[in-house]
Amino acid sequence: MSENSVERIQCIIIGSGPAGYTAAIYASRANLKPILYTGKEPGGQLTITNDVENYPGYPDGIMGPQMMEDFKNQALRFGTDIRYELIDKVDFTGPVHKIWSETGHEIHADAVIIATGASAKWLGLESEQRLMNHGVSACAVCDGFFFRGQEVAIVGAGDTAAEEATYLAKMCKKVHLLVRRDEMRASKIMQERVFNTANLEVHWNTETEEILGEDSVNGVRIANNVTGEKTVLPVTGFFVAIGHKPNTDIFEGWLDMDANKYLRAVPGRTFTNVEGVFVSGDAQDHIYRQAVTAAGSGCMAALDAERYLSDKGII
Repeated sequence: MSENSVERIQCIIIGSGPAGYTAAIYASRANLKPILYTGKEPGGQLTITNDVENYPGYPDGIMGPQMMEDFKNQALRFGTDIRYELIDKVDFTGPVHKIWSETGHEIHADAVIIATGASAKWLGLESEQRLMNHGVSACAVCDGFFFRGQEVAIVGAGDTAAEEATYLAKMCKKVHLLVRRDEMRASKIMQERVFNTANLEVHWNTETEEILGEDSVNGVRIANNVTGEKTVLPVTGFFVAIGHKPNTDIFEGWLDMDANKYLRAVPGRTFTNVEGVFVSGDAQDHIYRQAVTAAGSGCMAALDAERYLSDKGII
């Protein structure tokens, strides 16, 4: 197939990870002959996650990359055409949706399932990247279990940071919440929960300078950005809760988004404001952000796409 030729298909899935691969499994079994474009990070955020112990069906836990390999192989088994490229342009003006890959290949699809996910925001420290999955995490709900009875730190000031800090406090000996300013952005009720948690200490006007440790986290050096005073906290876990960025830039101007660029779906469904375009996973979910909820919404999107194509008489 030449680079600039047009390919006509029934269903395209943009993005991989639990949502994309689950959508592919359902769409393939429905004989929609889907093509899935993985994007820059095949498998999504789980490819940078070590132990996954909260996904049903894996009683002994599983490594994130292996789980995504299992998902991918199941999609392949049913005939999904998986392409390791990025989609970088769309045109949703007509009933047939136009999509372009980074190589310039043009696809016309009757149904589009978006599963582009969201990426955690990081502080940008070398030690943060080096110790990722070795004590550094962006998901307390996912990884807090591994730090039971230990001392941990979490950086952030919004509702997510407050919620994750109080979650960690239920299982950890002590939690240090590192806040850059002299106030939090979190709602009053969430702040009250933080202040009323005995083993949760808030460090105001605090910057993280370095996460300490060679093979695993054994401390974090912080600095007060008013006094300049530096302190080392003896933590074994470091959580980053400064937000996520949904990978939805290419859909701006085409699909309805909220103020943070998460795609809007019809409540309880996966429909977007464009007929024949469906959204699943973390690209539309800023609340749960779990592998199991992403997979569930991928299933929903594929079922919605199948019904849409059937109602239109395309299949």
